[in-house]
Amino acid sequence: MDDLPDALNRLATRLEILERRVDALEHPSEASSAVPALESIPSRVEQAGETLPFALAGGVFSVLGKAMLGIAGAYLLRAVEESTSLPKLGVAAIAIAYAMLWLVWATRAPTGAWFASTTYACTSALILAPMLWELTLRFKVLPAAVTAGVLGAFVCAASALAWKRNLASVFWVANVTAAVVALALSIATHEVTPFIAALLLMVLLCEYAAGRNHGLGVRLPVAAAADVAIWALIFIYSSPESTRGDYPSLGTAALLAPGLVLFLIYGVSVALKTTAFQQKITAFETVQTMIAFLLAASSLLYFEPRGGATVLGIFCLVLSAASYAGIFVFFDRAPERRNYRVFAAWSAALFLTGCLLCLPPLWMAACLGTAAIVATFLGVRLNRLILEFHGMVYLVAAAAVSGLLEYAFRALAGTLPGAPTWSVCLISVGVVLCYAAGKSCQGELWKQQLLHTVSASLAVGATAALLVQGLMWLTALSVNPGVHHLAFIRTLTICVAALALAFSGAHWRRIELTRIGYATLVLVAAKLVFEDLRHGHLEFIAASIFLFAVTLIAVPRIARIGQRI
Repeated sequence: MDDLPDALNRLATRLEILERRVDALEHPSEASSAVPALESIPSRVEQAGETLPFALAGGVFSVLGKAMLGIAGAYLLRAVEESTSLPKLGVAAIAIAYAMLWLVWATRAPTGAWFASTTYACTSALILAPMLWELTLRFKVLPAAVTAGVLGAFVCAASALAWKRNLASVFWVANVTAAVVALALSIATHEVTPFIAALLLMVLLCEYAAGRNHGLGVRLPVAAAADVAIWALIFIYSSPESTRGDYPSLGTAALLAPGLVLFLIYGVSVALKTTAFQQKITAFETVQTMIAFLLAASSLLYFEPRGGATVLGIFCLVLSAASYAGIFVFFDRAPERRNYRVFAAWSAALFLTGCLLCLPPLWMAACLGTAAIVATFLGVRLNRLILEFHGMVYLVAAAAVSGLLEYAFRALAGTLPGAPTWSVCLISVGVVLCYAAGKSCQGELWKQQLLHTVSASLAVGATAALLVQGLMWLTALSVNPGVHHLAFIRTLTICVAALALAFSGAHWRRIELTRIGYATLVLVAAKLVFEDLRHGHLEFIAASIFLFAVTLIAVPRIARIGQRI
């Protein structure tokens, strides 16, 4: 009831306008004088029309009606296709052209008419998708390669038509439809490669459009479809041949190409975006480039088992060197640090992968140890914490590959190993050099403290293990050493290390050494319980306990003496 006065006012306004128009038609000579009066009347009808919903104004109904006419035309073409009066191939060409015409109409919608543009694009997709499905599977008119070509042409046409006005809805509808149809037909026809080629073309178009700030959002579904298709190719053709009898045989080049091309597209796209255009790499690009690399690497390892690992390892080393060069040339002084961090992480991962794939163990240990020393020295000299972190990673990898970690554990806690190998000795020297190169200072961040603690732990463990080995060799010159001798020598070595760490940590202001010194006390206590008391003689047990007690008393005092010196 509250709206009744407004409704009456609008009705009165309309009646007044109609009366003036009728009067103007009956008296043309007076029409010019009536125009100002008409203009002076508040256009409440227009104001009311602006508040009417779009659907009530007739826009949605008109667009949907036209779309339904398009669907009706598609059914008519399908009926003609089922009849034998016309060649099926000719009708198929007409149907494809008909779907393309609706795509053109979608891009010719007035500016701002997003609903009409989206609806007509969906109409085109609804016409094309089921039509291609039936023409390929039911009527057998189009081979799989031709169907994939039609899908690629559909996406290319949509991209070209929607480019100038940047019609995101047309980009989305065309790409998502083509991606879904390509995946579905690759499964239904068992011919994977033509549809992967269409998906790779779509990926290329999406990356080019993204580089020009067009259709950015559609990259994710298209990339996901390409990833799934290539993963399915690898899974199917890496299985035993008896399980894929209805799939066509493919050569090595056809099996390797999809993964390599996908990685090439994303690798070049990321490289150009970050270096030539100085743009920040996105989370999508980071993850998708890694996925593409894994797919390419899997293809190479599965389908080229003889030399694929070596080729992949060499490629990883070359790519790692290029990535490190890009860090210093393009990203080191840039204010945005994401590119620096991402490429740094990729460089380290590629270097480790390359060493593991193409180098024998001895050369791998030497290469990783050298890389650890170089990275640590450069990180300290250039004040780049991330390079020091890489040095630590390479150092731990070198210690694991060379056998240093196993050797140190067995020398300090397990069965005493034999004489250390050359690789163990070389990596031990490298560990000490890396720790000595690091500069410790007060007020460090936890990341820096972690780096120094890991390096110091490796250096202390390697030195203590070699010292135990040397003392056992000296003992063997006079007596036949037994288990109790080994237990006492280990206790003596660890206690001496705790005292030395406490003093040097306090004297040189290296807090990580002090922490490791106190941690060794816990190690000695556990060792007394699990080794000395079980395997030692009474006199050696008493000596070990005595050493432990003296060390417990002396470590805090020596730390204070070191601070005063």
